[in-house]
Amino acid sequence: MNDLKALGEMLRNARSEAGLTLREVEGKTKISNAYLSQVEGAKIKQPSPAILHKLCDLYGCSYAAALEMAGYPIPNGKQQPVNARFVARLGKTTSDEQESLLEYLQFLRSRKR
Repeated sequence: MNDLKALGEMLRNARSEAGLTLREVEGKTKISNAYLSQVEGAKIKQPSPAILHKLCDLYGCSYAAALEMAGYPIPNGKQQPVNARFVARLGKTTSDEQESLLEYLQFLRSRKR
């Protein structure tokens, strides 16, 4: 099953973390910035594995997670756990951010009790 919104968020966050604009990515990958924008906006039904590989290689993010979110079979049949997909969507976080996220999650869980 594909999750194009999560894929777009992961790629947009990874691009932002890399400090790249769509035009800069276009220059480095030869993928048009209009197409990149559509991938990030979840408008492309199934981006090709070759394009995902170029982007993940440039951004330093998980190619397996991108393939899975795009609806492709995962190499070696190893699906990533939900937590790994969630972390991939967050992108790089500082230790302070991680601590704050954990505190907020604990707060949310305590309200359900």
